[in-house]
Amino acid sequence: MTPSALGRDFRLLWSAAVSSRFGDALRTPALALLAATVTRDPRVIAAVTVAGQLPPLLFGLLGGVYADRWDRRRTMAVVDGVRAAVVAALAVVVALNRVSVVVLLVAAFLLAALGTLFDSASFALLPALVPPDALPRANGRLQAGSAVAGGFLGAPAAGVLFAAAPALPFALDALTFAAAALLVLALSPPPTVGAGRARRRGSVRGEIVEGLRWLRAHRTLWRVTVLTAASNLAISGIMAVLVLYALDVLRVPPAGYGLFAAAAIVGGVVGALGAGRLAAWLGTVPALRAVLAVETVALTGFALARHPVPGGIALAVFAAGTVVWNSLWASYGQRHVPSDLLGRVGSAQRMVGLLTAPLGAALAGLAAAAYGTVPVAVAAAGTFALVTLAAWRTLRPASPGVLSRAA
Repeated sequence: MTPSALGRDFRLLWSAAVSSRFGDALRTPALALLAATVTRDPRVIAAVTVAGQLPPLLFGLLGGVYADRWDRRRTMAVVDGVRAAVVAALAVVVALNRVSVVVLLVAAFLLAALGTLFDSASFALLPALVPPDALPRANGRLQAGSAVAGGFLGAPAAGVLFAAAPALPFALDALTFAAAALLVLALSPPPTVGAGRARRRGSVRGEIVEGLRWLRAHRTLWRVTVLTAASNLAISGIMAVLVLYALDVLRVPPAGYGLFAAAAIVGGVVGALGAGRLAAWLGTVPALRAVLAVETVALTGFALARHPVPGGIALAVFAAGTVVWNSLWASYGQRHVPSDLLGRVGSAQRMVGLLTAPLGAALAGLAAAAYGTVPVAVAAAGTFALVTLAAWRTLRPASPGVLSRAA
């Protein structure tokens, strides 16, 4: 997991990302616990969750525009500084016992909105910090560090800290944002920043359209994005009913659910650490096709499992494949998209990829209520089989530096 071989600037970016992810893992469950202390109305608690999910869909493309217009290093530092102030203010409000539903909704929405700009700038900055051939490894290290900081350290600590003092997780989260801002400011200014900013700017709408058109015109990148959206339909569906499937079908004891869920984190870390090697061995696009095949087999095994051990192993393999896919998908875009378009094209990739997630969760909930969770798992495996077939039939590497017109 160590990022040392990728250079000083990557070490700084990695440390900032891990620090931020640790804080996120403290804040997210603490926010849910805090909402439950304010109200027991499930509609209100769900609204807080939705408030944190809407901004990427509402402002993702806009964040990409400004990630391309502004100095990405400074943008990330300013955003983290503002997020530190927002969470610190929330910690003070909690400490003073002045929390209300409105405060929770505003905090969740504002932090997620700022995150869209940060994510766009971070995605676009990475290719300036590491060589092109090292991008799969760098993305894998970022995901591995974030998984360990969030899944193994932050999430388990959140409940303990909240029980000790409700304001404590938020105060620590503010410190992690402040630390991340300082680490990002220590990055060397990329030499290509000036050239990227020298381009002539159009309207915000025109720049959004330019990014979308570029993505749509690049045949391989567009197909990978569409395949991601299709697979996210299945992933969000299975995740929406995972706890019920584990308890009712796999017979996981309630006390052991945390250990069962940790299998996905372990698998994700293993996948993240192996993403670079897999890309170097097979090539990025062939590796993407192979990963989909492995995920299909793993998800089929999960749908057939009736015991916690094989179910947990299948879940770990599936999670490993998902993380490898995400690392290679990001790396392919970072390597092929021009620097001055990276923010917009990257945000368009993420937005298209995420559009199906709410639909998948909603359909899974309705299907599980009517037919049980097993058909949901079977449908998810079937969806992945179709996605894999489509990938092996249509996904081909694009010529380096050349835009292929979409068919």
